Amino acid sequence: MTHADFFDDAVAHPFCPGCSHGTVVDALGVAMERAAPDSMRTVLVSDIGCVGLLDRHFKVHTFHGLHGRSVTYATGLKLARPELTVVVALGDGSLGIGGHHLIQAARRGTPITVVVFNNFNYGMTGGQASSTTPVGAFTSTTPDGATDRPLDPCALAMAAGATFVARTPAFAPDLAETLARAVRHPGFAIVDVWEICTAHFMPANDFKRTALVKLAETLGLSFGVLLDAPPAPRPHEIHVEPPARIDLTPAFGATLDRPVRIVVAGSAGQRIRSAAMTFARAAVRSGLFATQKDDYPITVRTGHSVAELVVSPRPVGFTGIEAPDVAVLLAPEGLRRVRPMLAAMNAAGIVLADDALDLPPVAARVVRLPLRAVAKDVGAENVALWALAQVARTVGAPPVAALEDVIRRHTPEAYRGRALRAVAPAAESG
Repeated sequence: MTHADFFDDAVAHPFCPGCSHGTVVDALGVAMERAAPDSMRTVLVSDIGCVGLLDRHFKVHTFHGLHGRSVTYATGLKLARPELTVVVALGDGSLGIGGHHLIQAARRGTPITVVVFNNFNYGMTGGQASSTTPVGAFTSTTPDGATDRPLDPCALAMAAGATFVARTPAFAPDLAETLARAVRHPGFAIVDVWEICTAHFMPANDFKRTALVKLAETLGLSFGVLLDAPPAPRPHEIHVEPPARIDLTPAFGATLDRPVRIVVAGSAGQRIRSAAMTFARAAVRSGLFATQKDDYPITVRTGHSVAELVVSPRPVGFTGIEAPDVAVLLAPEGLRRVRPMLAAMNAAGIVLADDALDLPPVAARVVRLPLRAVAKDVGAENVALWALAQVARTVGAPPVAALEDVIRRHTPEAYRGRALRAVAPAAESG
């Protein structure tokens, strides 16, 4: 595969002028081209911090999560899908917050690559001291100079069991090759990349590129590949198999000839996500590709609940939805959440909305749904499922038989009868 399959050179860096992050991001793009066999089987995991802005440059799968948790997400991805190439990009702030996760991944020998964008402070949140801030360094939280000994990510990883460990300045000419070696490594690999933060650390400490080498000498640390060893034999491999009850083998036909982007927006308690999952599984059982992305607040049982579905006869390379082809609006909370999407719809789109909702002006065709009457028949918990059955009939997929099959297989017996009635042709009311 070519460099263009992994990296978009046309996208401008979002980082501060002179920040080393851009240099390392570019080198990581080259490294992935050299070391990863397939961009569609490569995942880049990041979390909070300036480095978390790198997603826009890469044409691989990306996962962005909570501060300090990127190594855990990467571990789960690799265990569930061992064939994936998984790379973690995190800052020294994230390293300090999630250090325990790094230790456990190295201890297990999890075959992932961790790249530490180490600029010795929390650059995104105001230049506070991090776990790698050198003694005596001035930061917004150590105005008289840091007093704590800095953490050495390489020594920590080696002590925990990592089998590829490297430390390098961001400006090393062989940076891309060092990163490529780490990505190729069959065990746990970490590269600690020392950088310049031009917004905070550099001006506060008169810290320039040459200071990186001097700092390494002061701390008694070396640059280069510090360890490259075969992974230790594991007594048993952990492999996560899909639960036996989930059968997604295609067994039904579908004539869909284009991708369809669907947004279902309601409130907590309407089983939005469950209905969307039933719809997605039925699509897969019909030989289609399907993705689902959910959005709900941390309160879970109150507020909005939104599911975004993409159903397509071809593999889905991008799961985001800006302008849906079909919008299903079931409650005011969901409507408020997806208003920007509605505004982006055109005349070819369809809006299926509860007849009690006060809708904003939309260019799409609007179809009103008698949801209160539907709820009396199939139960409030099945209104979203009923509405998605209308979507299936509107776009021509998945067939009702596939929806019924998935409900019979995966819906608890106590709820199965009314769920089946919700998707049955007799439940359609226009």
